[in-house]
Amino acid sequence: MVVGPGDDAGIFRYGNTLLVETVDVITPIVDDPYTFGAICTANSVSDVYAMGGTPLTALAILGFPSCDFGAPVIKKLLKGCIDKLEEAGACLIGGHSIEDSEFKFGLAVTGVVDKKGVLTVAGASPGDVLILTKPLGTGILTSAAKRGKVQKGVLNKVIASMLQLNKTASKVAVRSGARAATDVTGFGLLGHGLNIAKSSKTDLVIFYDKIPVMDGVKKFASLGMVPKGAERNLEFCNKDITYLKNLAREEILILSDPQTSGGLLIALPPKGLKVFARTAKREQMPYWIIGEAVKGKGKIIIK
Repeated sequence: MVVGPGDDAGIFRYGNTLLVETVDVITPIVDDPYTFGAICTANSVSDVYAMGGTPLTALAILGFPSCDFGAPVIKKLLKGCIDKLEEAGACLIGGHSIEDSEFKFGLAVTGVVDKKGVLTVAGASPGDVLILTKPLGTGILTSAAKRGKVQKGVLNKVIASMLQLNKTASKVAVRSGARAATDVTGFGLLGHGLNIAKSSKTDLVIFYDKIPVMDGVKKFASLGMVPKGAERNLEFCNKDITYLKNLAREEILILSDPQTSGGLLIALPPKGLKVFARTAKREQMPYWIIGEAVKGKGKIIIK
């Protein structure tokens, strides 16, 4: 075992090969089964990308009430999954389904990673620049969408973000000399940021006004349309957060909003920033510099 529990994925050495192993299962956040299958897949393979790896194979995990959902729905779901795996350069080689009262789907993914390009949550160092590759807000916006409050155009942008693979972001990070990264998913920016801070024994200074947020997120957060997961995340993280900027609770909850198929949070040595910027521009990949790692003991400071 090279990397064990506590990171985005495990890494196991088999001969000269470093295998990356991960599993992720979620419940539906969109109605269309094809789109849900594709989002689930992007979300699942993201853990491999967060380690600097390349996904190769996947096993599907499906739970559903068979009296409510028939073969046509499952076929569309798997079609979305397979198409997104093909985009990632991976293939579905099997899986397992169970009778369940709640619909859920996910993947166990196997990939490989070069030993010189491994990214871990313990790899950040003081002075590293913090980079985020997708805006926040999928949890809040999909919660508002379930109440019929989100316009179709806005929802389409949210879906497009969730469908976007972190493949390019991972490659750009590795090429630029990054040693630390995580994908921002169910624990929100605060939860996943703290994992880097604690594992690396640094503090993360994050500038609130630099954090990218999707259209409509602040409005819906102010109206209380925040998933329960954001409240739970904040309750868990708050003792390790210092707020040097006066923020309303709904503004803070955006930082703990659970993301589905969110972007990568990358800690990059400053000397790699020019390469990162140049490569990201060539790949047409958006990114935002939101802070820096400093000497500390595993805290987040919001300025």
